[in-house]
Amino acid sequence: MSRVYNFSAGPAVLPEEVLKEAANEMLDYKGTGMSVMEMSHRSKAFEEIINEAEADIRELMNIPDNYKVLFLQGGASQQFAMIPMNLMKNKVADYIITGQWAKKAYKEAQKYGKANAIASSEDKTFSYIPDCSDLPISEDADYVYICENNTIYGTKFKTLPNTKGKTLVADVSSCFLSEPVDVTKYGIIYGGVQKNVGPAGVVIVIIREDLITEDVLPGTPTMLQYKTHADAKSLYNTPPAYGIYICGKVFKWLKKQGGLAKMKERNEKKAKILYDFLDQSKLFKGTVVKEDRSLMNVPFVTGDEELDAKFVKEAKAAGFENLKGHRTVGGMRASIYNAMPIEGVEKLVEFMREFEKNNLK
Repeated sequence: MSRVYNFSAGPAVLPEEVLKEAANEMLDYKGTGMSVMEMSHRSKAFEEIINEAEADIRELMNIPDNYKVLFLQGGASQQFAMIPMNLMKNKVADYIITGQWAKKAYKEAQKYGKANAIASSEDKTFSYIPDCSDLPISEDADYVYICENNTIYGTKFKTLPNTKGKTLVADVSSCFLSEPVDVTKYGIIYGGVQKNVGPAGVVIVIIREDLITEDVLPGTPTMLQYKTHADAKSLYNTPPAYGIYICGKVFKWLKKQGGLAKMKERNEKKAKILYDFLDQSKLFKGTVVKEDRSLMNVPFVTGDEELDAKFVKEAKAAGFENLKGHRTVGGMRASIYNAMPIEGVEKLVEFMREFEKNNLK
């Protein structure tokens, strides 16, 4: 069985090189006589794995010394509660709603204090990013929250919101490590790794040290306090060890590719191939306003549900997997993360061109 082109939104495609390396080390990691899956998280070998992974992501993202990198569990969704529990000192936070995940985070925050939706693009099925240059930021807001790249809807903040001095918290799950970022603009920047970095089960939280305190909301579980994990260097309890090991390999792969500036260049090139085709196609059309398009997730439709279903079925038979769109948008969605090779996108466009020729009435 040859490998398919996997356009899944997550868990998603990983670099083949990384998978082969992991396969080679499956039974014996560096002469330990066991797999990383079997080794103690307190062992010297694993300590080296997690320390090296942290050093590499720090280098890739240029993370300043006053930020901690935490490898946690519970996925991005657990952060929806963890963030207000740790940060809501005034019990007020402002949320910008640009998709389903931001909306879920906003609803979760309402359990802990006053969460304000200060901007939203729900009126047009989240097909654009609202203007965030002059928002009604609450004077006593503890933070302003965004989901930077919206996996389902294929939108991306190209300019960060003007938070008027308030701490910015961003969920970057689906654009993690796809381009350079200025970490200093965020109080917390976090993401589930299963889209662009590694296997499901790890969430990486990059948090400014002054936000890590014992002053959390009453009743916050020990496991949901950033301080617990920061003090224990992500080893308070057994971490998702194997997942962290794979993330570490992906970081090395990214460094070998030339780092995040190089990845951005590659991702722009890949996305352009698909968007250029969509812009001139008579059958398919993209669902996002041009200036807010994501480089990672590209939703598109034919406008005919039956034709969409036919496309997904025929694409699958041709070796293009997981192209069905999210039910709230319908149609198709191609997630073209870092590990999707450029020829995967080229071949998809070729297939779409052929499909259009055969199905255009």
